[in-house]
Amino acid sequence: MVAPNGARRTKADHPALPMTIDEIAQTALACHRAGAGAIHAHVRGADGGHILDAGLYAALLERLAEKVPDMAVQISTEAVGLYSAPEQMQLVRTLRPKAISAALRELCPTQADEAVAAVFYAWCEREGIDVQHILYDAADVGRLGELMARGVVPAGAPSVIYVLGRYSVNQESTPDDLASFLAAAEDLFEAPDWMVCAFGRGETTCLEAALRAGGKVRVGFENSLWNANGGTAASNEGRVAEIHRIAANLGRMGGTV
Repeated sequence: MVAPNGARRTKADHPALPMTIDEIAQTALACHRAGAGAIHAHVRGADGGHILDAGLYAALLERLAEKVPDMAVQISTEAVGLYSAPEQMQLVRTLRPKAISAALRELCPTQADEAVAAVFYAWCEREGIDVQHILYDAADVGRLGELMARGVVPAGAPSVIYVLGRYSVNQESTPDDLASFLAAAEDLFEAPDWMVCAFGRGETTCLEAALRAGGKVRVGFENSLWNANGGTAASNEGRVAEIHRIAANLGRMGGTV
């Protein structure tokens, strides 16, 4: 999976970072050709800022279906401090996408939010919307397991993404960050569908560690602008190609990238 832009970076951070619908679609095509089977999509408003807008997402989904019909699309519901959980949920109910990523600590931050969150998660399951739970630390993993045990989150093998380095010094991840997630999940989940993304210059080594451990990976300018050698990457598709080569060398192909 490629995450080409995220919510925060702009062309001031990298000139090849896609921001418009046309740019995102073109990047998706290039990344698909480089080996990415899916895209994690954010849209931007007229000012270039993060926005949760069903109309813009619908336009992007239509363009991606035309440009790369064989590429899976997951939309972001990230709040970035701008949106409430009800607004995030309403986006999904209006758009009805095939797949979303959603931070557990945003949609269900406290026990008081559990009833509303349970209705939303159950609705997504009925509608066939794949929910990938964004987990930032081992405590998030434990909380997801507890919510599943109590029926707030539907039972079964969860789809999760472990975010490495988000709260590390200078947002720099290391492969050692993965161990606490895997240890926390070992006793809670049966065959979880797990993925890793990693911030900073350690992205490549972290994703290689995830591939070696049996996970899937997400790569792209949302989390890191750097190649394994520490140099600035030329493009998202270049990053995809590098991780694709690593996956191939490890014999980890078929939906891992």
